[in-house]
Amino acid sequence: MDTDLEVRARVPADIEAPDRIVWGLNARQVAIMATAAAIGYLIFMSADALVPVPVLLALLIPFAAVAVALAVGRRDGLPLDAWLLAALRYRRAPRRAVPAPEGVSDAPAWAPAAAGPSLAVLRLPAQTINDNGVIDLGQGATVLVAAGTVNVGLRTGKEQAALVGGYARWLNSLTGPVQVVVSARRVDLTGHAVRITDAAEGLLNPALAQAALDYADFLLDVAADRDPLWRTVTVACTATGQHGAAAEAMRRAEHTAAALAALGAQTQVLDGPTATAVLTTAVDPYQPTDASWPRTPADHAITAHASYPEAVQ
Repeated sequence: MDTDLEVRARVPADIEAPDRIVWGLNARQVAIMATAAAIGYLIFMSADALVPVPVLLALLIPFAAVAVALAVGRRDGLPLDAWLLAALRYRRAPRRAVPAPEGVSDAPAWAPAAAGPSLAVLRLPAQTINDNGVIDLGQGATVLVAAGTVNVGLRTGKEQAALVGGYARWLNSLTGPVQVVVSARRVDLTGHAVRITDAAEGLLNPALAQAALDYADFLLDVAADRDPLWRTVTVACTATGQHGAAAEAMRRAEHTAAALAALGAQTQVLDGPTATAVLTTAVDPYQPTDASWPRTPADHAITAHASYPEAVQ
């Protein structure tokens, strides 16, 4: 039996960690400490003749402590200077943004002056979503890959080691940023029931059609009494640059789908409508529908069945 086989795979960590220059500090930390030391030295030399040295040192010690904390302190994996920079950007950023790609126009002369914060153009991370699923980020592109889960607990030790090793090989093969999102989302059983009912009308066997209709009724009962959830795994493969980023992101997504499929997971590179559905449900997880059916991208015209003359073309 191999139940006691230790499952271990070597995966590099902190591959994007900055190089250490001196005393275990990186270039950013050395720059902060050197700047603080230079400012403290200038203050000491200019105020030496005006303030007693013990008082001056007592005033410089808190300044040095703040500089050290800013250089070596971290929170949630980010350095404190990054947090301070983000706080300054948030403080200076406008509080009200409107979707106006052509720019915010000035109010007419006859309109009274509106009190309150000024308006700014709403800048979304994603600009467009192509039909093949490439999400244009302006300075890069992202492609989403939907992956299923693999039951590792029921496997033998050798099988678990093989799965972990295969996952580690995929991690080691990455050449760009990748985000793996595991989330629980609401299941739209009503939509599934409607699709099953539509499919039952085309079944030639009356018994199978009746069984499908009974199953649809069961799904409707479950949707009415409970709030079922399902676990989804979405992998976002990103490529940077203005030229060739879309093709590179698609290549990385296809490689990710193939590598995870080799582990036994069901994978699919999402096209434009399906990626739009995933992003829609991610933004509004409390909507009554899920991402199991595609959505029309924002830059596409919405059409309806030809039997409805009032449909918008």
